[in-house]
Amino acid sequence: MGLSIGIDVGGTKIAAGVVDADGTILARTHRDTPAESVDETAKAICAAAAELIADHEVEAVGIGAAGFVSSDRSTVLFAPNLAWRDEPLGARVAEVLKVPVVVENDANAAAWGEFAFGAAKDVEHMVCVTVGTGIGGGVVIDGQLLRGAHGVAAELGHMRVVPGGHRCGCGARGCWEQYASGRALVREGRAQAESGSLAAAQMLSVCGITDPAELTGPMITAAAAEGDPCAVELLDDLGRWLGEGLASIATLFDPTTIVIGGGVSAAKELLLRSAQVAFEKNLPAKANRPHPGFGLAELGNDAGLIGAADVARRPIPTLESPR
Repeated sequence: MGLSIGIDVGGTKIAAGVVDADGTILARTHRDTPAESVDETAKAICAAAAELIADHEVEAVGIGAAGFVSSDRSTVLFAPNLAWRDEPLGARVAEVLKVPVVVENDANAAAWGEFAFGAAKDVEHMVCVTVGTGIGGGVVIDGQLLRGAHGVAAELGHMRVVPGGHRCGCGARGCWEQYASGRALVREGRAQAESGSLAAAQMLSVCGITDPAELTGPMITAAAAEGDPCAVELLDDLGRWLGEGLASIATLFDPTTIVIGGGVSAAKELLLRSAQVAFEKNLPAKANRPHPGFGLAELGNDAGLIGAADVARRPIPTLESPR
């Protein structure tokens, strides 16, 4: 297998890189994302890829995009942070670059990166959960990425855990990411500070701020690392929600390994400890089934780029024939 390009399209930045068959990034470039314009976003993607193609012989291009991607890995059906609606992105970019182009959901691409080259490279069954502002995820079963009948499977963050709970950006209430994400961590931290809690006031002092509106997830994580009791409690609560959800996911998919990535995973043991306790407590028939291992993602922010590049060099699975 030769070289391919992986492109990770975010709401503000397009990151692109040339990746070899071992998952090593040989060259990089980036562009700003003109998120309000479909045409300008496509042009920026093409420009980033063309810059890399000029210096490397590339077999294919993989694009990781946040949103629903069609089962043929060509059309972005819906993107929450970009102006894509039924956008034939793969064909559009391929026409300009003159190489095969595969489009994949960004969380799926990141999960595949960790499966092929990162924390789950030695297993055939894995779940990857990225805990950032929201929750993304990807599932690999028998060495194959789970995409579902229409390409939109494994939207793990939108598993409902609290009927009638907090309103989610997807329109539903009670989604897992409303309780086990960076957004939830900040919401709870600010709520405690605004309530007049002395412990939360101390946490703000440790963070070097006085206004609860300035509180961020990384601030809470840093304060917890310094031993601040309120910050530690907030991460414990987040870990509990994370572990409870992961117990349900393990029941569904029976993975060998659960990989946790995303910005919130920087808390490491401060988060994983309570997540594992909650997981073990809530896993059904826990005394009579193998338990998956937990691991932290290894590829960091490059997981999506590397995964998209590797997906692009692999044959697209044949769609199911109608019965």
